[in-house]
Amino acid sequence: MTVIAVVDYDMGNLHSVCKGLEKAGATPKITDSQKELEKADAVVLPGVGAFDPAVQHLRARGLEKPIKDAIASGKPFLGICLGLQILFESSAEGVEPGLGIIKGTVRRFHREPGIAIPHMGWNQLELTHPKSNLWEYLPSQPWVYFVHSYYVDPQDPQVCAANVTHGSQTVTAAIARDNLMAVQFHPEKSSNIGLQILSNFVSQVWTQVAA
Repeated sequence: MTVIAVVDYDMGNLHSVCKGLEKAGATPKITDSQKELEKADAVVLPGVGAFDPAVQHLRARGLEKPIKDAIASGKPFLGICLGLQILFESSAEGVEPGLGIIKGTVRRFHREPGIAIPHMGWNQLELTHPKSNLWEYLPSQPWVYFVHSYYVDPQDPQVCAANVTHGSQTVTAAIARDNLMAVQFHPEKSSNIGLQILSNFVSQVWTQVAA
C-alpha cells in the first residue's frame, strides 16, 4: 500500500487532492504529524489562500522542519498551487519569509488591458523539461486549470519544468528538482490531464518504494 501524506495546515483543498490521489491508485493520509510525514512514502503539500497565513500556520504546527526533512530524505514530494509558492524565499503577497527550499521569490502579475487578475481558468502549459516524470503520456501543450494572482520566479532557471502565458507575461508554472516537484495549477481540477499528472507522481512513488 502506497501511503502519501497530504499536509494539513488549514490552507489546502485537501479532500479534492485526496480524491485525485485515490483515483491515481494511492492511499492519501491527511496529517499534520511529523511522525506520519516520516513514515509516508511520499508527501503532497497543497495550498489555497494567501502566503503569510500559510507559512504562519505551517510554523505554528511545527511543520517547517518535517517538510524540509522529507524533501532532503529523497522521497517524492509534490507541491500544489500555494504549496509551490511557500517553497520559495519570499513573496510580494506578504512579509513572512517562505521556506527557502527553492531560491527565488513570488511576484504578482502586472495589470494590462483586457487581462484578468487573478489568472483563473484553463490555460496551456509549455513543457520546458518534457522528459520530467510528471509529464509522461501528456500532449505537448496540455490544458490545466489555474487560479492565482502571484507566480514564482526561481533564481535558477534550470528548476523550471513548465511555463504558462497570461497576457504578455510568460511565467513559471511548474518546477522540478530531483525528488521535488511543484505546480502552480490544480491537477485535481484539471480533468484527465490532471489525473494523468497525479498518476505519474504516484507511479514515481511506486518505483521508489519498490527499488
